[in-house]
Amino acid sequence: MKLKYRMTLLLLSLFIFTANAQTSERKMSLDEVVQTALENHTQLKLSKENIQITKQQTRIIELQKLPTINASANAFYLGDALILDKDFTKVATLSMPHFGNTYGVQASELIFKGGIVKKSIEISELREQLAELDLEKDQQNIKFLVTSNYLDIYKIINQKNVFLNNQKLATERLENVKKFYKQGMVTRNEIIRGELLLKNLQQGILVLDNNRASINYQLTTAIGISTDILIEPTDSFSDIPEAQNLKYYLELAHQNHPVLKSAQTGIKIAGKNIEIIKTDRMPTIAAFGGYNMARPITATMPAKDFYTNSWQSGLSISYSIDNLYKTKEKVKLGKFQLNQANNVLDLQLQQLDVQTNAAYLKWQEAVKQAQLYKESEALANENYKIVEAKYLNQLALQADMTDATNAKLEAELLSANSEINVHYQYYNLMKTTGTL
Repeated sequence: MKLKYRMTLLLLSLFIFTANAQTSERKMSLDEVVQTALENHTQLKLSKENIQITKQQTRIIELQKLPTINASANAFYLGDALILDKDFTKVATLSMPHFGNTYGVQASELIFKGGIVKKSIEISELREQLAELDLEKDQQNIKFLVTSNYLDIYKIINQKNVFLNNQKLATERLENVKKFYKQGMVTRNEIIRGELLLKNLQQGILVLDNNRASINYQLTTAIGISTDILIEPTDSFSDIPEAQNLKYYLELAHQNHPVLKSAQTGIKIAGKNIEIIKTDRMPTIAAFGGYNMARPITATMPAKDFYTNSWQSGLSISYSIDNLYKTKEKVKLGKFQLNQANNVLDLQLQQLDVQTNAAYLKWQEAVKQAQLYKESEALANENYKIVEAKYLNQLALQADMTDATNAKLEAELLSANSEINVHYQYYNLMKTTGTL
């Protein structure tokens, strides 16, 4: 009964563990991972909020087109008036109505100031474009981040499969060595070598599992899902993307990279800023109007406790004469800033060309390396089979077998990694051109 009870608990625990393992795994394609990251990543949320802030700032500037209206109401206590002689001696005290109040409405509207309101709106709209380009740049970075993590997980899975396959072969070979040992054909040393090789393979698998868990945590955090979920890649990455020449990717970067677009927008902002500075040379013309009502009337003797009503409307023209010499220096500063913005664009172009060229060469190198590693893998496997046959026929030493095994393992790992590296370098090239 105790045995049945224990077996039941064991089976139940295995069932629960299996169910939990299944619910914690999630198969996802690269497109799904990227799309989830674009929807959930915190940095992108901040960038989108920044766009909303700049749009609201533009709306606030547009309000300058509307008239300014002020309304006021005052109530006060009015004391008696004291009349003094020229030598400040008291002459008389006049009784005044003690309660007083005023009401007023004033309105004004800017008619002309060299188009400063329109230019301010335009420069604010350019800042909106910068915020949108920052979002686009952040999207490129996030896409590459999660793509790199996704490829690293895929690479680790391939490496683990290589280790497991070699572990299986090492286990089979160890069983044969044990048979030879029982027959007195080999020494105990051969068994120890085989067991050490298995321990090394098990250690390698453990490291790979830990690395996968670490990268999986980074990836799930980046795409905004539970860190308890183990992502299982579904893409095969078997097809190598078609290559174009370097000139094609340089032109692609010049047309699409958000950094260049930001630099070009910066030039427009600097030019618009000069236009705004030049409006200081223009007079300010505004229309105004107002209505006032006040009591008591203190212009008569004695004062009258009546309301006086008055209204006015007209045009006002003002000009700051000091702008004749101040604006010149401000325009000079604006031109320096415009020249700097143009130099920033030139520098960004140079840096982007260098980065694109380096990414292109790395991609071409990865493609060629993948071909070479594939050939090396085939040679290492062939060498392993030859040495293994010799070893089983007592024509090769255990050291030769170990060397062949290590060469096979290294070649298979390099080949598996090189295939993923081709895609990694391609996505890096796409990020460099701003088209990931």
